[in-house]
Amino acid sequence: MSTNVSTNTETITLGGGCFWCTEAVYERVRGVVAVESGYSNGRIARPTYEQVCTGDTGCVEVVRVRFDPAQITLREVLEIFFVVHDPTTLNRQGNDVGTQYRSGIYVHSPEQEHVAREVVAEVNAKLGGRVVTEIAAERDYSRAEDYHQHYFANHPGQGLLRLRRRPQGGEVSQDLCRARARRLSRSRR
Repeated sequence: MSTNVSTNTETITLGGGCFWCTEAVYERVRGVVAVESGYSNGRIARPTYEQVCTGDTGCVEVVRVRFDPAQITLREVLEIFFVVHDPTTLNRQGNDVGTQYRSGIYVHSPEQEHVAREVVAEVNAKLGGRVVTEIAAERDYSRAEDYHQHYFANHPGQGLLRLRRRPQGGEVSQDLCRARARRLSRSRR
């Protein structure tokens, strides 16, 4: 994550399957100031991981991404999002199945909603209208338990982080990946 940060930051909340995997990606993106795993947009406040795993809470596993718009735009944050998960599978990412793994962009302002809708429309056009990513205002966010935070950084021996299978029409991912490769950095805080 970036150490040269302006005083103005923005936050977007993203659901792209298991929050460990999404968190691990954004922790390496230049311009991202902080990433926090949590739960949102469900029917109960402050659920536990065990409750969310039942699929009965309506909550989605999310990451809150705080970024410096002087270093990376919201559009770029969202383009990375569409590279690291499959937006065409309803309530599923790889072997993770359930509403808690749905694809979602949870916005914090009308301006973010506008940008999110533009990016989703572009990706949807390239994928033949198959994108199932929901866009909604973030609500009822709660931070996940401490042991979920910075999971792969704290558990380097875990081999769970994987590249997810791209949908047919994966040229979207390849194009975005090439365009955004310059944003990725291997450096840690």
